[in-house]
Amino acid sequence: MAANMVRFRGGAWGPVRRFGLAAYRKYSSGGGCPNVPLTSPLPGVPKPVFATADGQEKFETKVTTLENGLRIASQNKFGQFCTVGILVNSGSRHEAKYLSGISHFLEKLAFSSTAQFGSKDEILLTLEKHGGICDCQASRDTTMYAVSADAKGLDTVVNLLADVVLQPRLSGEEIEMTRMAVQFELEDLNMRPDPEPLLTEMIHAAAYRENTVGLNRFCPVENIEKMDRKVLHSYLQNYYTPDRMVLAGVGIEHEQLVECARKYLLGVDPVWKSDKPKQVDKSVAQYTGGIIKLEKDMSDVSLGPTPIPELTHIMIGLESCSFLEEDFIPFAVLNMMMGGGGSFSAGGPGKGMFTRLYLNVLNRHHWMYNATSYHHSYEDTGLLCIHASADPRQIREMVEIITREFILMAGAVGEVELERAKTQLKSMLMMNLESRPVIFEDVGRQVLATNTRKLPHELCSLIGNVKPNDIKRVVAKMLRNKPAVAALGDLTELPTYEHIQAALSSKDGRLPRMYRLFR
Repeated sequence: MAANMVRFRGGAWGPVRRFGLAAYRKYSSGGGCPNVPLTSPLPGVPKPVFATADGQEKFETKVTTLENGLRIASQNKFGQFCTVGILVNSGSRHEAKYLSGISHFLEKLAFSSTAQFGSKDEILLTLEKHGGICDCQASRDTTMYAVSADAKGLDTVVNLLADVVLQPRLSGEEIEMTRMAVQFELEDLNMRPDPEPLLTEMIHAAAYRENTVGLNRFCPVENIEKMDRKVLHSYLQNYYTPDRMVLAGVGIEHEQLVECARKYLLGVDPVWKSDKPKQVDKSVAQYTGGIIKLEKDMSDVSLGPTPIPELTHIMIGLESCSFLEEDFIPFAVLNMMMGGGGSFSAGGPGKGMFTRLYLNVLNRHHWMYNATSYHHSYEDTGLLCIHASADPRQIREMVEIITREFILMAGAVGEVELERAKTQLKSMLMMNLESRPVIFEDVGRQVLATNTRKLPHELCSLIGNVKPNDIKRVVAKMLRNKPAVAALGDLTELPTYEHIQAALSSKDGRLPRMYRLFR
């Protein structure tokens, strides 16, 4: 055994470096400095140098506005890859004066041929050189073009994004292929076993009848053949303007992103350039309430060795608030407190098994297949909904259970369940923000709406400050509105809209009694 080897705790042998064997023996025995506490540095040992974060600024979102009104937002994040994209303040809510479904079409046409790139394959090959992928998503109020790639290829990525957004060719062949893709998606929407996307469409249409976020997000079948380059250009010239855009990036230096933006997005004429005055729809969402019913045979939705039984789906919603209001945080906590899910969900408290819709609904009423709370929030309004499904013969009972849960929201709020909901919301927020694409979307959407970004620790602080009285206050305000109802399936036993409204106005949430001579 070498003279400079010693046995460490656990039995392993290793070399003694830097200070030599004498120093090791002196201090390891405890005899050299018997009175030195563990919290104090050992005499004769150099002061350690610890790695430090460069303060809070490392985590701050930097925002710069160019001369043409384009905003550039970035968030640095350790790693080899970055996510960069352009978010446009454009969606189905802006289509009141246009053919419904334009945003849906533009989503499918994204990353097709442009002035620089001859085809979609050419774009994908260019991204492949930097290990990149691309995606486009259109919602009711935002259209998002995003690329994740190696940070070294930032210049190429921003050049490609600028070309895709401002210089699309929109060839006849591409538009025809998009018509087929949209047609297929609409057919798939009506055939899939999970009716949640269709119900979400219906509840928005009922809550905001024929205005803003109530307009159809999917292209209606009758408009598919009417879509052409002229129609798309007339929309693009009004809504795809620099002042309605944000170039957001995560995992890159801010100055580098600004430099690329100046190079590719400043002083660039889009392919639809026009001198016509811009006509931008600035309508504020008008909550109307109401009911939309779709009678549909759900008996053969999922055939096979274990078919899903025939179910009727109901969604009941009430207006909440916009994400710009202070009440947004209490509503988010309330949504977590309601929670819910399917009757076959597995897991423990982390999966929401202690939420109200599990404890009060699914655990007590075994015949209900689903009870889930959703919260949709926009710049000027919001919608808190509960989706439930059960056998068609038990619709009336199911609706009454849901209306009772809405009324119980205004009652006593337990300290334990409130703390659990707040902890769960913080946990979900922080876990989601571990993902680079999620940070990108959060940065882009917040800057697009407010020109700034609330950091996660600020949001966690706001969540922590929510009190039981805040929940009661926002619920009391919400229950003053008319309900929005969406119903799908066999609706023979569905209560009338007036009865649902009466139940939500009562003290106990019960439906008015009905007396029949014959059943």
